[in-house]
Amino acid sequence: MAKSDLKTYKKRLLEMRDEIRHLSESTEEDRKPVELDQSMVGRLSRMDALQGQAMQLETERRRGVELQRIDAALGRIENEDFGYCLTCGEDIEVKRLEHDPTAPTCMVCARG
Repeated sequence: MAKSDLKTYKKRLLEMRDEIRHLSESTEEDRKPVELDQSMVGRLSRMDALQGQAMQLETERRRGVELQRIDAALGRIENEDFGYCLTCGEDIEVKRLEHDPTAPTCMVCARG
């Protein structure tokens, strides 16, 4: 893979990482524990708040997984392994990398 292509992928991965971190920071308040003070909030409102908190926690977990994928892809760029399937060692299709630069495997190996 050309160095210019690697720079483009690295830039895109860094932008993706920054965006995820920004989203994580902006929703931090929504993940905090819900107070169960009945004098201030009714039962249904508490249930809504708990459900909202649970959804935010799951979203944050998924962001963590995506950050791991991004960091792994950045590591592959640094090790000059980016663009090669981790399973079979063949080139990962350019269209696949354009769609998802964190993809660690080619389509054949991804299908299983």
